Amino acid sequence: MTAAVGRELGRRVSFPISDSDIRKWAIAVYYPEDPPRLFWDAAYAATTIHGGIVAPEEFNPFAWMSADPPGIRHGGYVGLEASLGVEPPKTAFMLNGGLEVTYGVRMRPGDVITSVSTLTGYLERQGRLGLMLFSTQLDRWTNQDDELVKSTSMTLIRY
Repeated sequence: MTAAVGRELGRRVSFPISDSDIRKWAIAVYYPEDPPRLFWDAAYAATTIHGGIVAPEEFNPFAWMSADPPGIRHGGYVGLEASLGVEPPKTAFMLNGGLEVTYGVRMRPGDVITSVSTLTGYLERQGRLGLMLFSTQLDRWTNQDDELVKSTSMTLIRY
């Protein structure tokens, strides 16, 4: 399993983000209140530090589907190791060990986002219920200019 550390778990590419995508996401997130004008009013957004409409930081351009070639499937959890063709550990339970998110540049209309997920490490620790395996993965989103949009580090605890 340690030989799999650093390997790519998956890659997705979004369709170009539209101002309508951003507006609908903001309406849904801020409902029943009106969303901030930065997310839907182009004239107002042009006067802000952003110089135009930007997406809320939690916006997900993969929420509906991705622009990957036909036959690529991204649904369902198959496990970190199984997705790499590696025998998974013999554990019975899995817990979310935490999520750490770092934001970079804001997503804008016209952006195409690429997500690359990588297995970043393993750590074993003894717990009250026995040996625990901590697995970490990094999901890095960049735009078409290769600028960091968002980086998410996730830890799974298995025992």
